[in-house]
Amino acid sequence: MAEAGLLYKNRVMLLTQTFFIKDNKDELLLSAHKYDFDILFFDQMREFVSAVENAEGHTLFVIDLDVLYNMQDDMQQQRRQTMFLSDLLQRLPAHQQYIYLQTVRQGERFLLQQKLVDSNCLAYAEKPISNEVLVDKLFNIFARQQRGESNTIVYLGEDAQFDTQMLSQHDIELLHYQDARSLHIKVKEAQPDIVLIDEKHYLQTEALVRVLKKNIEFDSGREIVMLQHQSTSALSRQALDSGFDEILKSSDADVLTRLLINRINKIRASKDLISRDRATGLLNKIGLQKKAQEWIRRAGREDKSLAYGIIDIDKFKTINDTWGHYFGDIVIKRLSLVLSAQLGERDLLSRFGGEEFVIVFWDCSLDEGKLKLDAMRESFGKVVFEVTPGEFRQFSFSGGIAAYPSCKTENELFLQADAMLYQAKQGGRNQVCTN
Repeated sequence: MAEAGLLYKNRVMLLTQTFFIKDNKDELLLSAHKYDFDILFFDQMREFVSAVENAEGHTLFVIDLDVLYNMQDDMQQQRRQTMFLSDLLQRLPAHQQYIYLQTVRQGERFLLQQKLVDSNCLAYAEKPISNEVLVDKLFNIFARQQRGESNTIVYLGEDAQFDTQMLSQHDIELLHYQDARSLHIKVKEAQPDIVLIDEKHYLQTEALVRVLKKNIEFDSGREIVMLQHQSTSALSRQALDSGFDEILKSSDADVLTRLLINRINKIRASKDLISRDRATGLLNKIGLQKKAQEWIRRAGREDKSLAYGIIDIDKFKTINDTWGHYFGDIVIKRLSLVLSAQLGERDLLSRFGGEEFVIVFWDCSLDEGKLKLDAMRESFGKVVFEVTPGEFRQFSFSGGIAAYPSCKTENELFLQADAMLYQAKQGGRNQVCTN
């Protein structure tokens, strides 16, 4: 498996007790390797801290809090003694975040939870937790960190009272707009997550919200928020009755920006429930169709081309029938990681259904898209799977490519790429075809 080890682009560094490593290492490694990440085990604090300091790339840092009660701390001349939580947190490099494993009894202590979440805590989980569940949770965190999605706010007002740099750091784009009567056109073009309307514009054009919401294409998940300067109950009631989802009080730029970031984070979490594939963390069919339509509109405005690819794992039914659906799920997750690793910042990736994936390459011609998809196909073909103990296999996929603006709509792109995928399958599989 030395060759396969080179393919693990993600890794976990786990600080835990020696007996856990002895009893659980092989089984946990096997589960992790199936999902394309490696686990490095540490039972010494100094070695763990050094590894964290020098870590590169996609790495998660996991700490089993049982080390607090029974750990050989090489900082104390190899003598066994209890380590306090404050000692542990002080020694951990502050530029990283950590995932903590704790017992149910530890989880019942609120002050302990408070200290964790205030000290670079990425997440925590309670034990006992099975290897499969732990690995699946870690995989989902890897997938979540690689999404790279941005969100948009359209602000109708005179002066932008926001910290745009802070918004940008959270992948939020602010579009400042000043024409109330064409706001509905701007919203249709930009497809923002939040429409923020200054109360002055609302008072001048009271029908603003009704015009937006009565459009049959209006996204019910989009929030329309009024920025209120005068704190009057009558105006608040009038605005809410007009259709506003929320009212924010005008305040300093820092506070207002943080409120908007919190709202965007809630919108992201809500959208994940309906637009994400739970197994891979990728866009699902609904999420892809919406984002692809948005990308087509944006490409038209910016005079960019798009390459739209569909791929399908070759002989996937045989994989399921021979080694079981559990193994088939492993193949799908490994493929999702191979594809994600080669995406550009504005590319889209979706698990469209079953063993079928869709990729949208931004600012990419048909020929360039074929080269990119071929590179992904070759990378996946190098992944070594252990199908049974000591038996290794490699798998392939076929793909089809279409391009915008030759195809004008998301549906046209899909139908053309799907026809090319069929041609690739009929031509012998393990290839990418274009028209």
